[in-house]
Amino acid sequence: MLTQIRLHHTFKYFLILMLSLSALNAQDDITIEDYNRAVAFNNYGGMAYNLFTKVNWYKDGSGFWFIDTNEEEKFYKTVAFKDDKVKDLFNQEELSKALSEVLGKTILANKLNITKIEKQNGNSLLIEVSGKTFELDINSYKLQLQEKEPKKEANNFETTSPDGKWIAFAKDYNVFVKSVETDEVFQLSYDGKKDYEYATYYGWFDLIEGENGERPKHFSVSWSKDSKWLKTNLVDYRGAEKMYLLNYTIDSLYKPKLLSYYRGSPGDTALVKVKPVFYNIATKKEVKTNLPTVTHINSVGVRWLEDSGKLIANWKARGFQKEYVKEVDLNTGTDKDLIVETSTTNVDNFEYRLIEPWNKILFLSERSGWRQLYVLDLKSNAIKPLTQGDFFINSIEHVDEKRKIIYFLASGKMEGANPYHQQLYKVDVKGKITCITPEKGHHRIVFSKDGNYVVDNYSTVTTPTKTWLRKASTGKIIALLTEANVDKAITRGWSPPQEFQLIAKDGKTTIYGAIWKPSNFDVTQSYPIIDATYTGPHTQRFPKSFDVAFANQALAELGFIVMQVDGLGTYGRSKAFHNHSYKNMGNNLEDHVKAIQYLGDIHSWIDADRVGIFGHSAGGYDTGRAMLAFPETYKVGVASAADHDFRMEKAWWPEMYQGWPVDDTYHEISNITNAKNLQGKLLLVHGGMDDNVNPSATFKLAEALIKADKEFDLLILPSQRHGFRGPHRDYFTKKRWNYFVEHLRGAKPIWDFKLN
Repeated sequence: MLTQIRLHHTFKYFLILMLSLSALNAQDDITIEDYNRAVAFNNYGGMAYNLFTKVNWYKDGSGFWFIDTNEEEKFYKTVAFKDDKVKDLFNQEELSKALSEVLGKTILANKLNITKIEKQNGNSLLIEVSGKTFELDINSYKLQLQEKEPKKEANNFETTSPDGKWIAFAKDYNVFVKSVETDEVFQLSYDGKKDYEYATYYGWFDLIEGENGERPKHFSVSWSKDSKWLKTNLVDYRGAEKMYLLNYTIDSLYKPKLLSYYRGSPGDTALVKVKPVFYNIATKKEVKTNLPTVTHINSVGVRWLEDSGKLIANWKARGFQKEYVKEVDLNTGTDKDLIVETSTTNVDNFEYRLIEPWNKILFLSERSGWRQLYVLDLKSNAIKPLTQGDFFINSIEHVDEKRKIIYFLASGKMEGANPYHQQLYKVDVKGKITCITPEKGHHRIVFSKDGNYVVDNYSTVTTPTKTWLRKASTGKIIALLTEANVDKAITRGWSPPQEFQLIAKDGKTTIYGAIWKPSNFDVTQSYPIIDATYTGPHTQRFPKSFDVAFANQALAELGFIVMQVDGLGTYGRSKAFHNHSYKNMGNNLEDHVKAIQYLGDIHSWIDADRVGIFGHSAGGYDTGRAMLAFPETYKVGVASAADHDFRMEKAWWPEMYQGWPVDDTYHEISNITNAKNLQGKLLLVHGGMDDNVNPSATFKLAEALIKADKEFDLLILPSQRHGFRGPHRDYFTKKRWNYFVEHLRGAKPIWDFKLN
C-alpha cells in the first residue's frame, strides 16, 4: 500500500513537471497572431464604447449635448433642463444629406464627426464640421455657412483696468500705465532691466536658443476689482542657473542647436526669484508689503478682495513644510495671518477657496491626519472643521452660496467601500453631511453651471460605466445617458482586470492592486509578471474606473501578467499612509515586491521568479531602482524619461517628497550611485528634448553603468520631449514590448508588425 502511494505521488509530481515544461515551451514561441491581438487591444476603441462620457454644456445653461456610441454609429443626444428628457439632438440622416451636399463628399449618418455644437435662437444650431461652421435649421435642415470673422489681433502685452480708464503695459523691463481719457503715460517702476524685469512671469517651458538668446516674452499684471491698485511681479533671473538640451533633429542643420531653460534643481540657491509688487494708481507709487521674495517653485499668489486695497496672499515656504494664507491691506501696509499650515514632512495638497459673500474661507487640510474641510471666519479669524473622520476629501466640487451648501468628493468614507473609490457628498455650514451618490464604486462628476445638476460617470475597473444625470441636491437619478459596451472585447476572450488586496510592509495596512491577464489565458501555463509602476507620492496607481480597464491589456496579450498596485506612500489616503514615502522614496517598491510574492503564492499561473518592471518619469526612476535595489526580484526593466538622480531633477518635486535641504539620502537612493548593483536586463529610454525631466541623468546613469562594466541597453529618441508622440511613441512601444518578449518571456521577438 505504501509503495502504491509513493508511486502515485511520483506520477503526480511527474505530471505537474511535464505540464510546467509544456507551459514554458508554449511560452517560448510567439507568433504574429499574438502581436495582432496585442495591437487590437492597444487600439481598443474599436471594441469598447462609452467608457467615459463627456457632456457639453450649452452656454445659455438650458442643457447639454453628448454622444452615445456603439459599434455601428454615433448618436448625438441632448438633454433640456425644462423636461430632463434624453432626446435625439437632430435627425442624423437629414443632416448627413445636407452636409454631403454642401461639402461635396459623402457624409455617413452613422459616422458624423461634429466637433462643436451650440444653440442659437429659435430652432437653429451652430455646428462645426471639417473645420467649417454652419448654422443648421432643425426644421428644414438647411445649412448656412458662417463666414469666420477675422480674428482681432489681441495685444497680449497690455491690459485694461476693469473700469476701462487705464491701460497697463511694459516697456524696457518696467511697468507703465496710460490714461485712456488723456493718453498720458505714467512710469511706475524705474529699476527694471534685462533679467531683472517687471510685469512678466517665469515660464516653466521657456526655451532659449543658445547661451545668451532671448527668452520668450511675457506680460502679466493684475488689476484690483475697483481699478485703484495694480499688482505685478518683479522676476529676477540674474543669479539663476539653466539646464541645457541639444537639438539634433533640425533637417537643415548639420550640427546640434543649443537650447537652454531656467530651472532649479533640489537644494539650488541659484533659482529664478519672484517678488510681488503693488502700485497705487492714484499716487502712481509702489506700496511696500511684507510679502517675501521667493523662488519660481513657491511664488506668491494673490486674490483681490472686494474691499479696496485688500487682498489674500498665499505661498509655500521652501521645503514645503509651511504654507501661508495672509490678508494684506495696502491702505495701511499691514497684514495678518489667516491660515498657517504646517507639517513635519510636507504640506502637499492644501487648497483654499474664498467665499466672499459669506466672509469666509473654505480650505482642505490634513492637520487632523486626514484631508478634511475647514472654514475660516474672516471677521473673527476662528477656524472650525466642517467635516471630521478617517476619510479623504479629494476636492471641493461646487459651492451653493445661496443655500450655503458645499459639495465635495471623498474617498474612504462609505463603510465597506474601496478607499480609492470616491463618492459625492454635501455638507452645510453646521457640518451635516449627506451622501449624494450612494452606489459603491467610483463616481466622476461634473456640475452644471447653476449647480442644480450633476453628470456622474459611475464605474469600477470591473464594473462597466453608467453615465447618469442626477439632481445635485438629492442625488436622484433623472436619466441614464450612456452605458459602456465591451461586448466585442468579451467575444475576443477579454475580461476586466482582477483586483487584489494584501497587507502592506507595516503589517497592518491593506493595500490594493489589479492584474491584467491575456485574453487567451490558460490556467495550466506559467506566466511572467510585469510591474507597471509609478510610485510618485503625488498620485495613485490603483485603477479606479472602467475607462482604464484596458490600460495594460496589450502587453498582457504577449504572454504576461501585468500588475498595478499602490503601496504605502502614495496620495489619497491618510497623512500617515502618505508619509511612508517622505525622505524614503527609494523604498517605495517594497510593497510592490511583497505584492508580487503574494500573487505568486496564491496563483500557480504566476511565475514570481520571472519579474519585469516598466515605468515613465517617476515610474522610470522606480524601474531603475527596482533593478538596482531589488535585483533578487526584478529581472528585466524598461525605464523611460526617468529622473534617475533627484539631485538632477526640477527642484520642487524632490524637495516636496525627499526633503530639503538636500542630504545624504539623495545620494543613497540615486540610481547612478547604485549602478554597480545591476544584475538583470535594463533598457534606458529618454527623449532628447525632454525639458521636464532633463535627459542628463539618463546619460549619467549610462556612464556609471559603463564604468561598472554592466551590460545594458540605451535608446534615445532625439526629437522627443517628456511625452513620446506619433511614430516615436509607436517605436518605443514596440521596443518595450519586444524587450520583455525576448528577455523575460524568452521568445524570439517579431519587429515587422504595425501598431496602427
